[in-house]
Amino acid sequence: MGEALGVLLREGFPARYNIAPTQPILVVISGDRQQPGSNLPDRRALLVRWGFTPSWVKDPKEFPLLINARAETAIGKASFRAAMRHRRILIPASGFYEWHRPSKESGEKPQAYWIRPRRGGVIAFAGLMETWSSADGSEVDTGAILTTAANNAIRSIHDRMPVVIQPEDFARWLDCKTQEPREVLDLMAPVQEDFFEAIPVSDRVNKVANMGPDLQTPVAIEPIRKPSKKADPDDGQLSLL
Repeated sequence: MGEALGVLLREGFPARYNIAPTQPILVVISGDRQQPGSNLPDRRALLVRWGFTPSWVKDPKEFPLLINARAETAIGKASFRAAMRHRRILIPASGFYEWHRPSKESGEKPQAYWIRPRRGGVIAFAGLMETWSSADGSEVDTGAILTTAANNAIRSIHDRMPVVIQPEDFARWLDCKTQEPREVLDLMAPVQEDFFEAIPVSDRVNKVANMGPDLQTPVAIEPIRKPSKKADPDDGQLSLL
């Protein structure tokens, strides 16, 4: 994974199959530029809490948990404006879970999907990072995933999807010194239609305690049930990484 992201991983990071908000996630940031002739990468990896907290927040307990940031509005939104300018990051992942939640009238049950790149491997989501400091001086690194409108392939499941940064654009996305937010807007477009494949999986992904690779085992989708003519329409309900 480190080689794919152009970063030196000094310690092993075990595979994780069900990461939930507030848990630590691995991110890649731009590091110090190396001396000429050095073969060391100028990026580094670290763990941050998944759940963005702006630096100006006084008490995180009274602030909503920001696990995602809308790409269309992040530049101007007070919570993310500074991070868009100074702290853009990459969030490596092998895919993400999403739920399709039909209307009550459809008679369908909610269905979880494991959405992964068709070619496999590790990809990078666009993200933002902020370090929150408490009154006693302790610090917490926090992060959020940037999302954009879903492409046609994913829209039938959900109307949003993570922003994917392609390897050839890693350097430009991470370069907060010369690339202002408006100059990387083009990188936050929906990924191409055939990039992901969506695999129906068990609703066990909805419980954080379930963490094994079996969570990604495909399941058969139940046929759509048409509501009874006598049924009362009122009787008929983003996990990432």
